[in-house]
Amino acid sequence: MVNVNDILRRIRYTFDFNDSKMIEIFALAGHEISRAQISDWLKKDDDPAYKDLDDNHLAIFLNGLIIEKRGKKEGPQPVAEKRLNNNIVLRKLKIALDLKDDNILKILALADMRISKHELSAFFRKPDQEQFRPCKDQILRNFIHGMQIKYHN
Repeated sequence: MVNVNDILRRIRYTFDFNDSKMIEIFALAGHEISRAQISDWLKKDDDPAYKDLDDNHLAIFLNGLIIEKRGKKEGPQPVAEKRLNNNIVLRKLKIALDLKDDNILKILALADMRISKHELSAFFRKPDQEQFRPCKDQILRNFIHGMQIKYHN
């Protein structure tokens, strides 16, 4: 799986979120975090103050991002996963940005990555389905890079 701290850093950069906005997005998913936590998670890997972001906190952030971009849905809110994989991260970004398959393929193309609609749909299937395929690091990295090209000013 792609480094979760790197995913958080890249999303922050893509949408130009400041610390307050990051804290607000976590709060939208019902989770309080401090500015110090955000700062430690966003530091470069070789910084002595760097702290690993766990999957659960990235899932909470992505759930908050969905609420930030799409609004809160009725009824019980989604529970943040304890363990993430690239497929789940891609799905959450797809939901947050309200993307259809064609939009995702265009974003991947911005990063010079071309895959078929069939390959893409396999990432969104249930893991027990025969057509399911794990989303490789390269695909997720290129998707996030394409997001930066599309959404960063």
